[in-house]
Amino acid sequence: MINVKLVPLKEHDKNQFILDNQEAFRYGAMEEFGLRDDHFEEDGEIISRATIEESIQGGQAFRITFDGKVVGGLVPRIEDEKGDLDILFVSPKTHSKGIGYAAWCEVEKMFPKVKVWETCTPYFEKRNIHFYVNRCGFHRVEFFNEHHRNPHDPEMSDESHDGMSRFQKRIE
Repeated sequence: MINVKLVPLKEHDKNQFILDNQEAFRYGAMEEFGLRDDHFEEDGEIISRATIEESIQGGQAFRITFDGKVVGGLVPRIEDEKGDLDILFVSPKTHSKGIGYAAWCEVEKMFPKVKVWETCTPYFEKRNIHFYVNRCGFHRVEFFNEHHRNPHDPEMSDESHDGMSRFQKRIE
């Protein structure tokens, strides 16, 4: 296994965490759509500052380090035996090195009582879908769109619902 550690997010690093998260998601959208993308939550950003801040406040935020350097971040929310992976990102500069998978393995070790994990990702994030399904063992369990809105987040706009998938992993 590669040398990946999860380090609790420090208050002084919160702004950079947000910027790094936005960069990673913007990279995925640009890879798929180029400059014509219209999937932004806020001007120029796939994931808004407010969404990231809400995740940080509601969960436990960690920086992902690889060989001592910060290369990403994640935010799990744990409630008894259920875990929600709100955010997981790795810098595009360090993609395809096993860092995301190693970080996910650390999360599972860190929270061994969790029996059901869930996360969501947009349809165009093919790297994410591959990662969750083929690497981490999640299954796609729901697809949100204008005909099937997310019942857990009824205030989401129609655009935010368009093409989001919910993934689940059960641990026996």
